[in-house]
Amino acid sequence: MCDDDHGNGLNRRALIVTGATAALTLGSVTFASGAATPASGAQETRTVRGTLPTGSPDYVYVPVEIPTGVNEIRVAYTYDKPPVPAGTQGNALDIGIFDQRGTDLGGRGFRGWSGGARTEFFLRVDDATPGYLPGPVHAGTWHVALGPYTVSPQGLSYELTITLTYGEPGVAPRPVYPPERARGRGRAWYRGDCHLHSWYSDGRRTPAEIAALARAAGLDFINSSDHNTPSSHPHWAPEAGDDLLIMLGEEITTRNGHVVALGTEPGTFVDWRYRARDNRFGRFAREIRRAGGLVVPAHPHATCIGCAWKFGFGEADAVEVWNGPYTPDDEIALASWDATLVASVRENRENPGWLPAMGNSDAHRDPDAIGLPQTVVLAEDLTREAIQDGIRAGHSYISESKNLSLTFTASGGRAQHAGIGDRLRVDADTPVTVRLEVAGAPRCTVRFVTDQGVLFTSGPLPVSGAGTVEWHTTAVYTAYVRAELRHETAAGAVPGALAAFTNPIFLGEAER
Repeated sequence: MCDDDHGNGLNRRALIVTGATAALTLGSVTFASGAATPASGAQETRTVRGTLPTGSPDYVYVPVEIPTGVNEIRVAYTYDKPPVPAGTQGNALDIGIFDQRGTDLGGRGFRGWSGGARTEFFLRVDDATPGYLPGPVHAGTWHVALGPYTVSPQGLSYELTITLTYGEPGVAPRPVYPPERARGRGRAWYRGDCHLHSWYSDGRRTPAEIAALARAAGLDFINSSDHNTPSSHPHWAPEAGDDLLIMLGEEITTRNGHVVALGTEPGTFVDWRYRARDNRFGRFAREIRRAGGLVVPAHPHATCIGCAWKFGFGEADAVEVWNGPYTPDDEIALASWDATLVASVRENRENPGWLPAMGNSDAHRDPDAIGLPQTVVLAEDLTREAIQDGIRAGHSYISESKNLSLTFTASGGRAQHAGIGDRLRVDADTPVTVRLEVAGAPRCTVRFVTDQGVLFTSGPLPVSGAGTVEWHTTAVYTAYVRAELRHETAAGAVPGALAAFTNPIFLGEAER
């Protein structure tokens, strides 16, 4: 039910559209439509109110009829937050806007989204609130998009104020994007953090602050991943340099899980308005890849509402197993990922298909630490394509900081060697030596994990943090092996928090 303070806006009957983009479209908000355009600088405001019941669709659209001559739209909103019983979700309402090109799934008319991070926004041809895209304000039917994230038992009452300013449109700035190459070290291990949030979504740091913290964390590359908007993309160019590759992306934040688009073409927008039951994720995963990006489900076992991954991993290129400071959620994600390694070997022992693991900080604001953790990638050079190739191949390990580095290999047979993400082919009973060399992991314990589980645990490394650990096995006994470094714990056999872990090395019988 909605009301319009001016009596000319919202119909009392709503149109319910069901299906992949289940939504509620309300009656239109209209402004002056006389023959004469108001004078430059003149403003008109409309305020509308309504209440959304529990069980509302994911998105509610308020059509706004924009007349000619408008050069700025400004929207502000508030909503009530009544007390709720223990264990019951209170009100939370997100917001965004689509222009005259419409709200169809795919986002052709997308002009911005701030979720619940802001209570007001504006946009015009030369500027916009972070999270929103500058551009012309053409006449036509625009839509303010409301996202009732959670609704209390009492319902969610909101007030929406829309202000139009008339005048000449101004000049659109020409966007400049960061380069796809930095000065690398040739084939080398490069450190990165691919899940970061700036003030262009719900973060509190500017791109400049993020870049400075990335450099301090010893990172060679980062990936922008603001929620449901590419609006930050033109603002990263000044922060890139020979020492820091900045890739562009988005965190697509659906109601059934989040996915990082890693290294897409500048300005790429990927829609988020669907659930797993709508069978639409595959379409948008393909869009990410067509735009040159990787599809990386984020924090798959997170406990926040809508955060746990429900789409399956058939369309993924990698998966974020470690997200921010190590927690029980990450321990579950690690165990779940390890189970997929077992399944991949069972399904195709000769050439197992598997999903590489990543670790990222998901940093939003102080005191979130950028580069905790970080993915260390073996790449041919410090370019977008080379980093993506290394991630896709699983030539990587995850470390809690720049202070920890490692080398992990398996060798056997006729001087054959394999590294992280590779496959060692030897005769079934040929002795294989697994070797881990570590620096920067004081008092950490090394564990070698296989398809049978943990088959070797070392004593604590020395206080210096450096050490070498070896273990011997065979291909018939071990289908794969990966390494974990864990901090000391006072809880006996309970493992401590991770300091680092590697993607697996697969052991296979030699072809005859």
